[in-house]
Parts: sequence; C-alpha cells; structure tokens
Amino acid sequence: MDDVPAPAPAQLPGAFRLDGRVAVVTGASSGLGACFAHVLAGAGADVVLGARRADRLEQVRRSVAAGGRRAVAVVTDVADPDHCEALVDAAVTGLGRVDVLVNNAGTGYAARAESDDHGRAAALLEVNLLGAYAMAAAAGRRMIAAGRGGAIVNVSSVLGLSAGTVPQAAYSASKAGLAGLTRDLAAQWARHGIRVNTLVPGWFASEMTGPLLEHPRGHDAVVDRIPLGRVGEHDELAGPLLLLASQAGSYLTGTTLCVDGGWTMH
Repeated sequence: MDDVPAPAPAQLPGAFRLDGRVAVVTGASSGLGACFAHVLAGAGADVVLGARRADRLEQVRRSVAAGGRRAVAVVTDVADPDHCEALVDAAVTGLGRVDVLVNNAGTGYAARAESDDHGRAAALLEVNLLGAYAMAAAAGRRMIAAGRGGAIVNVSSVLGLSAGTVPQAAYSASKAGLAGLTRDLAAQWARHGIRVNTLVPGWFASEMTGPLLEHPRGHDAVVDRIPLGRVGEHDELAGPLLLLASQAGSYLTGTTLCVDGGWTMH
C-alpha cells in the first residue's frame, strides 16, 4: 500500500462542505439538535428544522437565518407519521430537495424496570425509535425518487451501547434499536446511493442531561467513567457529524461512530 498517494490536505475541507444541499434536522429546538442545525448551515446547507416547541424552534430558525442560510421551521411530532411526511415535504416544496436527514428527536426518563409504566415506555419508543424509522422512510422515499443519493444520520446515545449510572431501560432499548435500524436501511438503500450511519454522542450538556450533570454527585459519577476526564463540548460533534453527512464520508455506511471521550471502551 506504500504506492497509494495520500490525499492532499487542501482537498479535505471541500469534501466536508454541504453547499447546495438541504438538510432536515429533527429535535432542532434546543440542545444537540440546535447545535447540529448550526453546524450544517455553517458547512453551507440550507436547513429545515422540526420540533414540537414552536417558540424555541423559531428562535433557532432565526439564528440560522442570521448566518446567511435559508431556514424553514415546521412544528413536528415525530411520533406522528403524518408530521414526518409534512416535514420532509416542507424541505422539497420550500427548498427544492432533501439531501441530509439528521434523526435527532428524542426523549428520556429514568425509572426502574420493575416499576416503570408501560404506556410511558411505549410513548418513548414511539418518539425515539419509531419516529426515527418514520422520518427515515419519509426522507428515503424522496431521496430515491430524486436519484441523487443522500445521507441519513441517526443520533443514538452511549446508553444504547453500555449501561449508565441510572436505570432507564426504555431509553437504552430505544437507542440500541437505532443501530439495527441503521444497518438494515444502509443495506436496503446502498444501491440508491443513500448512506445511513449512527452518530453516538457521549455526555454533552443538554436539557436531557442537565438534571444529572448539574448535580455534583451525578456529574462526578459520569466524569469518573470518561477516560478523557470531562464531558464533551458541542463543537466536538461538528467534525463527526459533517463526516457522516458530507462527501468526506462517502465510503461510510451502516456504521456507528462514537464521540464519547472513551466512555464505551469500558
């Protein structure tokens, strides 16, 4: 392999660009979803934002638009397949196409399995797993019809790969399920040029992780297990996300990329 030339560094930044592309982000009203929207827009994509909270969603839309990109906000509950279709329709009718889907919408709670409420667990699975399935199917249909390929990034969690510090079996099961969804969709749609991968963030500050990370004992319990000795910064997800969403990752599909400071190596 010594005779294979290394890629020229000057060519690498362009491969991560998303100019002329349209990206759909679910769960985009706060936290990692808002972060992902700004990262994609910063790489040149126009974005369509979906989430349930209209006021917060509009704030993110304005922030993205202020950076010079087109941005559309659609109030979306991914547990409703009709909402998923409407969000992708908004991308196609409003911005002309859909090239990237970031399946980020999710919810969670802590409960011991023996005392958990079945209805509550089912509602979580409707959002975290079935919602991701419905969004991927809606986006996949448009991508296949357009014939340009595309990229789908399912956002999972380290708790889908390794047990955490508090009991939350329903959440962990939903995130573990995303890995199977990714693999099967990647196998189905490779012939259409659609790449499907899983991004697995470790511990990052967000509304969902706030109650644990803001508690001294909870924070210490998390950090003590992270070899790098700290929680992640949002900008540390930018490169991994763009790798999976852009041509820089053109030979990546069906894979799982952990960005966790080493949490899952245990």
